[in-house]
Amino acid sequence: MILPIYAYGQPVLKKMCQAIDKDYPDLDKLIENMWKTMYRAEGVGLAAPQIGLPIRIFLVDTVQSMDEGEEDKGIKKVFINAQKVKESGQLWEYEEGCLSIPNIRGDVSRPEILRIRYLDENFKEHEEVFDGINARVIQHEYDHIEGILFTQLLKPLKKKLVKRKLDKIAKGNASASYRMKFK
Repeated sequence: MILPIYAYGQPVLKKMCQAIDKDYPDLDKLIENMWKTMYRAEGVGLAAPQIGLPIRIFLVDTVQSMDEGEEDKGIKKVFINAQKVKESGQLWEYEEGCLSIPNIRGDVSRPEILRIRYLDENFKEHEEVFDGINARVIQHEYDHIEGILFTQLLKPLKKKLVKRKLDKIAKGNASASYRMKFK
């Protein structure tokens, strides 16, 4: 089932999310619905708060955004109860967007390397290092489960420039090619 994506202004997007265990009700169905919702919205990642759930789960598929012949450099993974272990490397700026904040994009600086510990959909523990675009997408989705939106990481001038647009989204004045849920 394709779920509505919660728009900027929804309180769940600012909440620190709670860990879950393997007995979380209908977890397989939730993950399946999250994949369907993300693909319908043409996203590369989706976190549970974006569908209204304050739990520590997100998924990422960068395979679809890799250049032809480079797909093997992408990842398609579910991250449950993720915890950053370490970020390192140079800060690099990249233009980000968010399904919960349609039609707003902005440059965000993030470390290029991420070490993260997480459980997969089978509750098997992993600790892995990611870099480049894979690290960036994970960092963006990880921020969601920490209650952080990419717009909070913009430079001060850009924050001022998008404030009016954010206020409009929060009031339900936005359009997207996918279903959204406003306050």
